[in-house]
Amino acid sequence: MKKREIKILLVDDEPDILEIVGYNLSTEGYNVTTAKNGIEAIAKAKKEKPHLIILDVMMPEMDGIETCEQIRKSTDLKDTIITFLTARGEDYSQVAGFDAGADDYITKPIKPKVLVSKVKALLRRLKEDDEPVESIVKVGNITINRDEYKIIQSGEEIILPRKEFELLSLLASRPGKVFKRDEILDKVWGNEVIVGGRTIDVHIRKLREKIGDDHFKTVKGVGYKFVL
Repeated sequence: MKKREIKILLVDDEPDILEIVGYNLSTEGYNVTTAKNGIEAIAKAKKEKPHLIILDVMMPEMDGIETCEQIRKSTDLKDTIITFLTARGEDYSQVAGFDAGADDYITKPIKPKVLVSKVKALLRRLKEDDEPVESIVKVGNITINRDEYKIIQSGEEIILPRKEFELLSLLASRPGKVFKRDEILDKVWGNEVIVGGRTIDVHIRKLREKIGDDHFKTVKGVGYKFVL
């Protein structure tokens, strides 16, 4: 996919951020659209269907967390990559962002060239082909529907944020196999994207709460595995 075909939606209530970041991304050749708040962002996201959304957390009218949650409810935007760009670096804010369905978390201030590099890394996750994959996987009492991002456990539907779904899908693809942390980061988050060290742990904790603690085993110093 050529850069000019890649659509990026930049959402921030600070005009300087929109101008500086938007300029640098446009200079790189990306098709950049901006929004000043969450409500405007949702409308533009549904209209433009961007490949990547860069979303501020603290905004008037509707904050970034709620905006992300609303965007993730749209089936047309389920493959859109969402990263937060915010000055808030507290753990609880990051956890809230991932729970809302974000793929990554970038903390301000950040140099424009570094931001562009992170954007390039995020965009490497875009699928370049349409290779068929098994859309429905059954493991024990769990059915994973990859097309609809849906989980059925013992007849009950469970809705998971995108990264929790992808992490579960990866681990459950080979029950009993220990997936190393580096492998998980590579396959779920992209091997060139820098995420916090607690990212995997946070997502595993959420999966344990929703799917069942006994399905996820920690192999200390190595990684995680899914067990039946």
